[in-house]
Amino acid sequence: MTKPRRSGSETSETRTRLLDVTEQVMLADGYAAVTSRRVAADAGVTPALVHYYFKTIDDLFLAVIRRRGAQYANRQERALSSPRPIHALWELSTERAGTGLLMEFIALANHRKEIAAELAEQVAESRQAQLDALQRLVGETDAVDLPPEAMLVLIASVSRTIALEESLGMEAGLAQVAEFVERLIAVVDDHAN
Repeated sequence: MTKPRRSGSETSETRTRLLDVTEQVMLADGYAAVTSRRVAADAGVTPALVHYYFKTIDDLFLAVIRRRGAQYANRQERALSSPRPIHALWELSTERAGTGLLMEFIALANHRKEIAAELAEQVAESRQAQLDALQRLVGETDAVDLPPEAMLVLIASVSRTIALEESLGMEAGLAQVAEFVERLIAVVDDHAN
């Protein structure tokens, strides 16, 4: 009879370091650069130790996604309970590091169904929390002819497009579309307050 495989503690400093390094590698060189050898070398440990904590690289990716998802949920909760929740949500959505990491995971999800399922679940939960908060905030307002669901998709898609195009060195129209979204958010914020 084989002993069950042991894996490292969820609260271990080494595990946390491996997750941090994985994010850094993804942001610097893309998800394809994440290997147990690369993560181990950058973290100053052996590849075997990476596999002690994460049986597969997909397990490592899922741990990063779940940790980031929990962090984002906490930050989103604070943003949505702030005095200007839509503006705070826009600021959170336009953070380049978070958006860049999300783009890497979206690319990875094209090839890995388990990653895609985890991302879809987290985005659905996040979007529902945003929608609940926005509906409480603006109610049945007609300040802008834009349903709350559409506003949330607009914020998410514009922030990702800006991050993607900036990463490619593009500039045309990005500042203008960001200003447009910020003006729209100001109208809704002003009407809600």
